[in-house]
Amino acid sequence: MKKRWMLAASFAALAIAGCSGEEVEQKLDEEERIKNVNAEGFPIVNEAIDMELYTGQAPNNLQNYEERLIWKTYADLSNINVDFNEVPFDGLEEKVNLTLASGEYPDAFYSAGINSQQLTEYGAQGVFIKLDELIEEYAPNLTKLMEEYPQVRKGLTMADGHIYSFPSFYDPDFTSMVVGTPIWLNQHFLEELDMDEPTTIDEYYQYLKGVKEEELGIPYSGTSVDNFIMQIRGSWGLGTRGLAHKFIDINPETEELRFTRTDEHYKEVLEFVHQLWSEGLIDKDIYTMTSQEFYAKGEIGNIGSMMIYNPVTQMNQNAEAYEGMAALEGPYGDSFYTHVKAALVHVGSFVITEKMENPEAAVRWVDHFYGEEGALLQFMGVEGETFEVADDGSYEFTEEISNHPDGLTQDQAVAQHMTWLGGRVPSFVKSNYFTGSEGLPNAMEAGEKVKESIPEIWNYFNYTAEELQFKQSIGTDIETFILENEAAFVTGKNSFDEWEEYIEQVNNLGAEEYLAIEEAAYERYIKN
Repeated sequence: MKKRWMLAASFAALAIAGCSGEEVEQKLDEEERIKNVNAEGFPIVNEAIDMELYTGQAPNNLQNYEERLIWKTYADLSNINVDFNEVPFDGLEEKVNLTLASGEYPDAFYSAGINSQQLTEYGAQGVFIKLDELIEEYAPNLTKLMEEYPQVRKGLTMADGHIYSFPSFYDPDFTSMVVGTPIWLNQHFLEELDMDEPTTIDEYYQYLKGVKEEELGIPYSGTSVDNFIMQIRGSWGLGTRGLAHKFIDINPETEELRFTRTDEHYKEVLEFVHQLWSEGLIDKDIYTMTSQEFYAKGEIGNIGSMMIYNPVTQMNQNAEAYEGMAALEGPYGDSFYTHVKAALVHVGSFVITEKMENPEAAVRWVDHFYGEEGALLQFMGVEGETFEVADDGSYEFTEEISNHPDGLTQDQAVAQHMTWLGGRVPSFVKSNYFTGSEGLPNAMEAGEKVKESIPEIWNYFNYTAEELQFKQSIGTDIETFILENEAAFVTGKNSFDEWEEYIEQVNNLGAEEYLAIEEAAYERYIKN
């Protein structure tokens, strides 16, 4: 009776203040919702709530995330029950856009690759909620991270001055993580050929040629020629700001922004890759092979070189079988290692929509993964079940993960209990608790080998709505045209005699305006 009287009094007081009945009800609902959220500690909410997430799924993760050990554990800990709607990474951006356009979107997007363009567009529409104040009040871990690494706040802040997302952020000193997929060399093949590890682009060519001539196996294999190009372009002095910007960089000689894909040196990169293709030094299946088919092919151990996170975890290879290659010196003396991700690798790893009924709880839920305890749960699982603490305080996967009794690879064993494979998860990734592919000793050694060859790496730029209109229309057309023609040059469908005509076509599509927009975004980036 007392509670009913107080509720009636609240309605009356608010009505007197000029609020409508609906506004009164909304305010009371908001007050009750916030009271249910604990400011710190666990459970996050006193009365259990549900949360629906649209979730990007890497091919090596299993479905039904709710059944994995870490999410069962976290549901018990937080009192928040999550319904993961897993959507394969393949074609994910298009699927996300269709979902957003339909209006039938979930409470939040988790590991769904939301980019800065989508954040800007749907943030302005109110589909994605502003998180500035919520982060300040309910996300102490991310707040601390932004204070320690100012580039995180800079990368998360859109052109309108607001934050709409939680990121996937790598410790900048975790070199093997930002490198990701080095070129691995088959050590048995090097011994068979009586060769040292290549240090120049020509020596690398001679190695690939030797693998083919001696019929040792496949000289180079993978699932993307573009990734390979992004790896070796540094040998021609291109790609000097890393993978976040695949079409522009800074010219080291002039310190000016340049459009790299039409540079004369870039033509030489494509000519080199075409030479490898025409001589049978690149796997002919590279344009059509799926990741799983590639991993299966690699388990045989007859690939001479490849780009992959780690042959140990993904192909069941012995740690001594492959070694990461250093940056290669090119024809002009350049040896930049340019296949390097920005530390703020995914800006939109967790995005809350206006349909979320409990945004405060959602922010607390995701912020846990930016602290040591939450990151350990995310990447190592549960102590005593999936990992142990060694005598020196380091974390080690149990035999169930690192040496599975049924012969599963480490990644396959991880997938039974966790869901971080493929990346994009909202988190802060450090080497002391990440013992996946990039955290293993052979990957750490590969990272150290190239550390001194890595140039300054940019985060992704954030664009205004007007700039995005260009990038999503003409800009996308330019990039698609370039990628299609580069594949044609590599495979010989296009002749390099047609290069000047091709460059003219790129310019006519709007390359000059493309560069001007990147320059404007770059100026804002520098000022911030």
